[in-house]
Amino acid sequence: MAQGELIQRGNLRVAFNGRLFPRALPRTHLAPVTVQLGGSVATTDGSRPPRLQKISVEMNRAGRIFVAGLPVCTAGELQQTTTAAALALCRDALVGHGTFNANVDFPNAPLIPTRGKVLAFNARIHGGPAMLLHIYGSTPVRLTFVLPFGISRRSDGEFGTVFSTQFPKLASNLGYVTDIELTLGRKYGYRGRQRSFLSASCAAPAGFPGATFQLAKATFTFAEGQRLSTGLTRDCRVR
Repeated sequence: MAQGELIQRGNLRVAFNGRLFPRALPRTHLAPVTVQLGGSVATTDGSRPPRLQKISVEMNRAGRIFVAGLPVCTAGELQQTTTAAALALCRDALVGHGTFNANVDFPNAPLIPTRGKVLAFNARIHGGPAMLLHIYGSTPVRLTFVLPFGISRRSDGEFGTVFSTQFPKLASNLGYVTDIELTLGRKYGYRGRQRSFLSASCAAPAGFPGATFQLAKATFTFAEGQRLSTGLTRDCRVR
């Protein structure tokens, strides 16, 4: 992963990182791309961080999402399933994968760390485009939940596509995610043509071999009212 950005307020610290590849892209038309994104939440003194309520990730306008003809999966199909079972049910709708780390904080007991896998599936929520993140860990504590991400499109501004979600309480509010990394990208066929879930161009001015741009901006909102935002500056080359 590319070097990330760090933001701190009081003892609460949030990191956000990511990259786009390939870096070499057409100037004037879209080409398939893959995006890696990662985030983490911690405190400087090792105490439990406040509960993460919402996360919003805004992507640069030069990137687009295409889902026509791509199968969808529903939250009902994924509830209480293992990673293997989720893939068996919804493999055709898969658009990404990753990992997560979480802690389970039982009263009067040491923190129990757990690590697991993340699968991202194409979905629809209230008739609009969306993703479902299937998060599953089994060691040492079984943890399963489905996180719906709405996808919206802005008409103006530097950022065009927005992914956003509300985080549920985990394990009766005893569990909390500390790190998550996700790789998004999927090529598929539709109406005799190759399509891509994610596409982008390198929008460099005419005569310039490349450009520096804001890849993404993430905003983390917490239960105690804190709201931290940070962005990622990356570069591309015209091919």
